Amino acid sequence: MQNINGKVRVRFAPSPTGGLHLGGVRTVLYNYLFAKKFGGDFILRIEDTDQTRFVEGAEDYIYNCLSWCGIEPDESPKHGGPYGPYRQSERKELYKKYAEELIEKGYAYYAFDTQEDLEKMRAECKSDENPSPQYDSKIRMRMKNSFTLSTEEVNAMINEGVPHVIRINIPSNESISFNDLIHHEVSFDSSTVDDKVLLKADGMPTYHLAVVVDDYLMKITHAFRGEEWLSSAPVHILLWKYLFGLDQMPQWAHLPLILGPNGKLSKRDGAKYGFPVYAMNWTDPRSNEFTEGFKERGFLPEAFINLLALLGWNSGTEKEVFSLEEMIDQFSIERVHKSGAKFDYEKAKWFNQEWIKINAAESLLPEVKKVLLSKSVVVEDDEYLNTIITLVKDRCVLMTDFFEQSVYFFKNPDYLDLEAIKPKWNEEKKYFFEEYCNKLDSMTNWNVIEIENTFKSLAAEKNIKPGELQLPMRIMLVGGKFGPAVFEIAHQIGKTATIQRINIALTQIINQ
Repeated sequence: MQNINGKVRVRFAPSPTGGLHLGGVRTVLYNYLFAKKFGGDFILRIEDTDQTRFVEGAEDYIYNCLSWCGIEPDESPKHGGPYGPYRQSERKELYKKYAEELIEKGYAYYAFDTQEDLEKMRAECKSDENPSPQYDSKIRMRMKNSFTLSTEEVNAMINEGVPHVIRINIPSNESISFNDLIHHEVSFDSSTVDDKVLLKADGMPTYHLAVVVDDYLMKITHAFRGEEWLSSAPVHILLWKYLFGLDQMPQWAHLPLILGPNGKLSKRDGAKYGFPVYAMNWTDPRSNEFTEGFKERGFLPEAFINLLALLGWNSGTEKEVFSLEEMIDQFSIERVHKSGAKFDYEKAKWFNQEWIKINAAESLLPEVKKVLLSKSVVVEDDEYLNTIITLVKDRCVLMTDFFEQSVYFFKNPDYLDLEAIKPKWNEEKKYFFEEYCNKLDSMTNWNVIEIENTFKSLAAEKNIKPGELQLPMRIMLVGGKFGPAVFEIAHQIGKTATIQRINIALTQIINQ
């Protein structure tokens, strides 16, 4: 078990640029589980330094997704906290101070290259050995920056307001190493790292500078992020070393990728393969592009976070179904896998089915009501709806299945699968159901036992096997070959509806 000293503080720092991918929610979840296991704090920080990619409504969407998942931050722009502000756009002046400190120490420099200059460099330096030239220690001496311009020229250009950025001065031929909680010892050759921009021409920081400064000022102790950020680690390590000292750096864990059918799971996979990739529905206001969410597909939040937890982690036991509280208790960063985890939609549905079974009818009721209402079925009797949910919930995989599995309890079926009845239908069965309706009509004690006993007694009297009659009766009452015990259905819908539905079906059979 990892040694924990002091209070654990973790953060999730999304950019408000679009919907929340399930990989992002898993990062949230692992941060949250780790923090809560050790009695720590979970911080939500909005990284909105790239204002060109800012999307209206994206920040609220992030809050809504986390709230649906049952994960509430201890500190955030919305919740407040002692280390705010929690939006990077509101911390702009902080970053400039640290960028200038790096320049004073010789760890960063001013660069005045225009977009045309950069494109020219890439074109001229491109070769078979170097197909994507970077602004690095080998290139910087041929560009417009503090290394190739005199101090007087640099000061004059800054005073004249010439657009410029601040880049980190990456040393050449150094080994940069750190210990990752998942990947263990990781090393990089600094010669493969480019001089990343730290402060942009508009005065806003890039992710590289902002994440280090914010993690330091917010006293973050552990930083869990996706494996795709591993290549940025050398820049961040150097910034920690140059600004605050490596002993202040959080412990890092780079989480394995979530894989789709063809490599890293992307939002395009949802439309292509027919499963959600976002936590909740998202419509991009810029393009009006719609992406479906797990919530609207019919997933319970308990199932969603359960399946995400096991995409890259296991408890070391055969157990698969965990509540949030159980995950907090069982979670260990040492048991997070190094390799990518493949997303299996069928397995995801299994988790949801298990959680529908686990949940009491009362807790499912509000969402079931919404499902029915979306199909214009209004149910006002909660006690009755609870009974119906209890009867059908084991047959539902998604919450949206509750409509098909329960609608016939509230209205006559719109369609009857008579083709399933007709092959073995005969006059004897018609007479049976006509007489059965008469007996039901005269019944004074309407309960499951009486409905079933009357059915079986009449079948014996007519010398017809009850099994040959139950399927037609089910289709008459429900519309198809599904649903709980047929006599329980009759009991719940009542005498009048039972007789009416049988007679409707008999009329349709006769008229075909």
